[in-house]
Amino acid sequence: MANLVRRFGGSPLARREAISFYLLILPWLIGFLVFLAYPMLRSLYLSFTSYNLLSLPQWVGLQNYQRIFADADFWQSLKVTLLYALGSVPGGTIIALALAMVLSQKLRGVNIWRTIFFMPSILSSIAVAILWLYIFRPEGGLLNILLGWLGIKGPDWLLSEQWALPALILMSWWSVGGQIVIYLAGLKGIPEVLYEAAEIDGAGDLAKFRFVTLPMLSPTIFFNVVLAIIGALQVFDVGWVLTRGGPNNATLFYMINLYRRAFEFTQMGYASALAWILFVIIMGITLLVIRSSTLWVFYESEVR
Repeated sequence: MANLVRRFGGSPLARREAISFYLLILPWLIGFLVFLAYPMLRSLYLSFTSYNLLSLPQWVGLQNYQRIFADADFWQSLKVTLLYALGSVPGGTIIALALAMVLSQKLRGVNIWRTIFFMPSILSSIAVAILWLYIFRPEGGLLNILLGWLGIKGPDWLLSEQWALPALILMSWWSVGGQIVIYLAGLKGIPEVLYEAAEIDGAGDLAKFRFVTLPMLSPTIFFNVVLAIIGALQVFDVGWVLTRGGPNNATLFYMINLYRRAFEFTQMGYASALAWILFVIIMGITLLVIRSSTLWVFYESEVR
């Protein structure tokens, strides 16, 4: 620390400021090292070992990774998770943006509606899952009752291999309140003068949305999409509570497979390897989205 202090100068005031700075960040630094950096490095080491919690880890090299790529459950869980992300992220983005556009208008009682739409995002995911368990009931469930009024026989939803995953995707669209709040903030930040200029040029509502709202809101959309992708690829709780990965592994999310390997079969080394593969997948997809942002994200300070 002495070398770092000298970098701030030799005056007593500079030294006191430097010492105060490092003392203030010390709790965060300790927390980062103990609760984040060390567990990550430890799991990286365990991914190259055979470890069952009851004996010392035994180094096996790349054996866990070789087993993973030959494991049918791995490929099924990866497929299910990617399909879930492909359904939940675009659908949730469109729904959240559409609702934000409506809630940004000067409507009567709009604050009440904003509260109603935001509430699901702050509720416990377990409580939400139990609520939807009753909605998806084949007999007497709210959704099938509504479909019955339209003359449509509702499926078995969570008990059906074909409908279980679509049901969870549909459920994910209900909890977009956090995205709505962010979109509302982004909409409030669009200068009114741009809409006035578009009206002078003869633009209608659709043209204003396409050429003003979407470009100016694209950084906010980018932010929400990245967070939604990361969240969708790590989904666990709703799938575990509602389906436990079934029926016939139709909702075997990646994190459910990882959880089973770690805590049901006590294959901690294998589970650590699964976790690092998921980390690489999330990083790769996130980097692809970031690289693609140059094609569709507009920043007001850019000159084009």
